[in-house]
Amino acid sequence: MQLPPLNALRAFEATARLMSLSKAGDELHVTHAAISHQIKHLETWLGRKLLQKSGRGVALTSAGTEYYLAVSGSLAAIAHATGNMRRDHNMRSITVGCIPSIASRWLVPALPSFRESDPDLDVRIVYARAEERLDHESLDVLITMGEDLSGGRESRLLFSRRNQPVASVHYLAKRNWTIEKVPFATADLLHDESVEGWKEWFRKAGINPPEPIRGPIFQDFNILATAVIAGHGIALCPVEVFRREIERGDLVVLSDISTAETQGYYLITSAWAKKPVRRFAEWFVEECRSSAPPIIE
Repeated sequence: MQLPPLNALRAFEATARLMSLSKAGDELHVTHAAISHQIKHLETWLGRKLLQKSGRGVALTSAGTEYYLAVSGSLAAIAHATGNMRRDHNMRSITVGCIPSIASRWLVPALPSFRESDPDLDVRIVYARAEERLDHESLDVLITMGEDLSGGRESRLLFSRRNQPVASVHYLAKRNWTIEKVPFATADLLHDESVEGWKEWFRKAGINPPEPIRGPIFQDFNILATAVIAGHGIALCPVEVFRREIERGDLVVLSDISTAETQGYYLITSAWAKKPVRRFAEWFVEECRSSAPPIIE
């Protein structure tokens, strides 16, 4: 079996995936120069040019693209097999990383029904960051924002991230506003991480925004959700994720104009996931699709 230098292969895969020598070096804990040296070594070994300069970064050549597709899937398979060997191969338990907004609204409330259907399988829920990637050594399932297009992954869509303005009925009542007539430019606006979301919404709505756009900014989306349900103002929220709060009447949707329609929340597993992991994935996808989302059209 003729294999290329494996350190060089890892350097190439990270660089091709991240489109940056520096980021690849950070991920592999080596210098930019070391990554460059390894890739040149691999190119010499193959006799083919894999990367070329593109602005301040790099781009794949046609040969590099073909090689990356093969390499990324193969390395993912090795990582998955290694993770299985290092962990409980009998799969008596699975570990699920989940971002808090989905965990608190969907996963944790529904978990007893999965345990009833699969009582011999223990499920461990851990916190996941929005930018986290599936790591076979620590996670069997990752539930996060955005899909994983790298080799050896399967991404199942759970919810659209389509954001629309929502508020509590108590907030509207305090200001004598109706759902049909909300003066957004003078409302108390609540923000998720920055004011950019509301800037985009005002642009799409054709409404002159307040100058400057003000209001509290919440880094944690669960805190923002608490604030909007408590009647502190109007927030842009993913209405599919907030389906149950809207159905209960805790929140009302104020406009059919939306942002972030092309983004979504996904459940990600290995393409070679074992049956218990697949059972969990199929169960949770069905749980999230159990009723139609209340979106104004």
